[in-house]
Amino acid sequence: MDLLKKIKIELWVLCLAGVLLFIGLVGFGSLVRHEILAPVSRLPILSSAALFIAEIPANLKKIISVSDLQSTEQRFPNISGFQGNPLAEETYLLLSKYDGDAQRSVVELVDLRSFEVKKTWRPDIDQINRLVDTSLPEFKNLHRDKYARRYSIRHPFLTEDGGLIFQDDSPLVKIDKNSQLVWQNQVDLFHHSAEQDHEGNLWVPSSIYPYQIDKKYVGSKYGYKDDAITKISLDGEILFQKSITQLFIENNLQYMLFPVIDVISKDHIHLNDIQPVLTDGPHWKRGDVFLSLRGLSMIILYRPSTNTIIWKGLGLSEAQHDVDILDDHRISIFNNNSYLGYNGRKVDGNNEVVIYDFNTDSSSKYFDESLKKYDVRTINQGLNQIFDNGNLFIEEQNYGRLLYFNKDTSLQWQYVNRADNGNVYFLSWSRILNNPKDIKKVRK
Repeated sequence: MDLLKKIKIELWVLCLAGVLLFIGLVGFGSLVRHEILAPVSRLPILSSAALFIAEIPANLKKIISVSDLQSTEQRFPNISGFQGNPLAEETYLLLSKYDGDAQRSVVELVDLRSFEVKKTWRPDIDQINRLVDTSLPEFKNLHRDKYARRYSIRHPFLTEDGGLIFQDDSPLVKIDKNSQLVWQNQVDLFHHSAEQDHEGNLWVPSSIYPYQIDKKYVGSKYGYKDDAITKISLDGEILFQKSITQLFIENNLQYMLFPVIDVISKDHIHLNDIQPVLTDGPHWKRGDVFLSLRGLSMIILYRPSTNTIIWKGLGLSEAQHDVDILDDHRISIFNNNSYLGYNGRKVDGNNEVVIYDFNTDSSSKYFDESLKKYDVRTINQGLNQIFDNGNLFIEEQNYGRLLYFNKDTSLQWQYVNRADNGNVYFLSWSRILNNPKDIKKVRK
């Protein structure tokens, strides 16, 4: 009888503990939600502590994981390195890849007439990072997230002296031909592309921190990311910068960044390419820039000289990367064609290369059957380049593959970044060097 009473008391205590636990979980969730959404927290110590605890699993994953740059889906089992036929004309590939065997990023200069590697850059990323001021909030996790084994040398730009300029959600860095640091710009966190304008300067997306805005506009209070258009000299000096958020407000487009629905997002914009206009045309002027905004699935034509959005393209692509100018009235867009589904982000069939014609206000798909045939479907990142002769170059970043198609849509060659251990690793915005200016730099 005493044993039964003891069991009843223990069950009662267990039930009470369960109720208290449930109430505690509700309160904990409420504190986390309050910290993220509230413009000003009424319980700053409690809510920030709750958010810190909630982020422990994600932060632990970042600390212990070193496989971020390995393809999660191992495709193309019979392909390693280059497969296919070299090119006849002098053309080079600036191949930015993660070397899975060395467990670090490298850049190789490849002669596409023979697939021979002519030069390799191997910068000491950890040494470069040691010179970064990590007291700056945007770089506080640099040594955790961007040490040598997790750094991806993104969209390297070859300079006249044989050096490279690059970044990886990090300071913008220049190294010399011997991979030694020349300079790094720590003003902002730089990311994605680097494209040269008619004056020889580079346009690179960056993130402004901390983000400041009029209180009547409220995005996600926790971690709102404001991307910027940044023009920078080859010596690392910032010459021009414009906040995308401020640009939208000044052009009466703030409703696109601050919707009335209750959405938790800290990356509304996601600027991933700035393409400078090099010559005047009927639809744009030299000095204008095309911008690819993945978060809004939008391409815009912006005129810095007047702070005006000249044109905006919606409905042409979905979560796209990379916009290029083809001639005086057409642009190309690498359309990831991806969406956020119930089980995460997925590609709706295959990636697409979209051509938009300003003269006819119409769009078309380029080499669509070839992209379907070879199952090109990088979920994010990726780029395309259409050449004057009609040939097409594709980087399928998530799956470590490059493809080069002839103008008749046949595949000339492909490359898969497979290491000796059998795994495929990421590529990171490689470049084809085939115009006279680039070839002259390579020969030097």
